[in-house]
Amino acid sequence: MKDNNPPVDHHSSPYHVPVLFYETMEALQIKPEGVYVDCTFGGGGHSRGILDKLGPEGKLVAFDQDADAVSNIPEDERVIFVPNNFRHLQRFLKLHGLPKVDGVLADLGVSSHQFDEGERGFSTRFEGPLDMRMDQRQENTASMALKKYTEQQLHKLFEQYGEVTNSKTLAKQIVQQRNSSPLQTIAQLKALISPVVKGNPNKYLAQVFQALRIEVNDEMGALKEMLEQIPSILKPGGRAAIITFHSLEDRLVKNFFKKGAFNEQDENPLSNEEREVDLKIITKKPITAGTDEVKRNPRSRSAKLRVAERK
Repeated sequence: MKDNNPPVDHHSSPYHVPVLFYETMEALQIKPEGVYVDCTFGGGGHSRGILDKLGPEGKLVAFDQDADAVSNIPEDERVIFVPNNFRHLQRFLKLHGLPKVDGVLADLGVSSHQFDEGERGFSTRFEGPLDMRMDQRQENTASMALKKYTEQQLHKLFEQYGEVTNSKTLAKQIVQQRNSSPLQTIAQLKALISPVVKGNPNKYLAQVFQALRIEVNDEMGALKEMLEQIPSILKPGGRAAIITFHSLEDRLVKNFFKKGAFNEQDENPLSNEEREVDLKIITKKPITAGTDEVKRNPRSRSAKLRVAERK
C-alpha cells in the first residue's frame, strides 16, 4: 500500500511539511541525470524528494536566504547550497557552471518553522519582535516600515499585499499613534491597531502580517525577477513548478506563464504583435491540495501549483 505522507525527518520535529509533494514530484518529470533547482529549500522536504529520484550524476542546486535552513542541508555531494535569495538564480547557476537546468521548483509559502519561531515575528500567535525578515542580513524590519513609511505608503501596502478592507483607516491609525506608542513588538502593534480591527480579528491580523512580511522581504519583486529568468535557464522540455499561497503571487505566475508578462499594462498598447512566449502551460488550472492533505496540513488549503514547460 502506498504511503501518502511526504517524507519527514524523524530525528527532529518536522521543520516544514512539504505541500503538494507528490504532485510537484510528478510535475517536474525528474530525470536521474538531470540538474534541478529548489528555489526555496527551507526544511528540504521537496529537495529530498528530488534527490530520491536523481542518480549519482544528477545535481540539485538549493537556494535559501534564511540562515536557519543551513542546518537542514543533507550530506550529499550532489547538493549545491546557495545561501541567497532566488532572485539571483541565473547569476549563481552560472557561477557554479550550471547555466541550463532541467527543472525549477519554488514553494513560496512561509515555512512552518518560521511561523512557529516567535522571535522571528512572522506569526500573530506569539509575542516577539516586529521583525519578519527572511534574511537576517538585511536591515529593513516590520517595525522600521511601520515607523518610517508615510500614511499613503502604508495604505497602499495593506491594500495591495494584505487586501485589508479598511486599509486607509488602518494606515491613518498607525501614523496618528506611532509617535506616542511603541511599535517594537507584536503585542504593541495589536494594541495600537485594535480600535480599527474589522471582522474576524484573527483573519484581519493575518492579513496585516502578510502585507508587512511581503513588503519587508520584497516578495513580489523577488518573484518577478525569478520568473523572468526561468525561460533562459530551462533546457527545452525542462519544467518550472511554482507553488503559491495567495492570489497576488498566483496571478503573477499565471500571467507570466501565459503571456510572458505580469499584467496587461506590461504589454505595449501600440504594438499589434503577440509577445513570443517561451513557455507551454502544463496546468490549465492550478493543482490544489486534496482533502487528506488539508486535514494533515491546514496550511495547504490555499496552496496552488502551476507548471510550465520550456518550448
